[in-house]
Amino acid sequence: MNFLTFRRLCLSMPEAEEVETWGESTFRVRGRIFAMGSQGGVAVSVKASLDDQAGLVAMDPKTFAISAYTGRFGWVSVTLPRLGPVLAERLVRNAWERTAPRRLLAQNARRR
Repeated sequence: MNFLTFRRLCLSMPEAEEVETWGESTFRVRGRIFAMGSQGGVAVSVKASLDDQAGLVAMDPKTFAISAYTGRFGWVSVTLPRLGPVLAERLVRNAWERTAPRRLLAQNARRR
């Protein structure tokens, strides 16, 4: 996977928007960040729970790592070239769901 594919996946989430911050693209839902990365980079960070973070790092430490600075909150660094499309979609959806307001989650669940 490359950054442009990851970007497209993030922006496909309901009400997702891209905002450049700290020299990187941050992907947000109603102003709250759920993923971030940069076009020239090979890694991105996604929001996760501490349990999911531990499981991902244990499962594949070459692909997943605890994010610098935000890792204590569950954020995971992901090496994009090693990430498949199915797992990428699940990671982004979970990150979006952890970040989106409850009302938006309920609206999205009714649409599916």
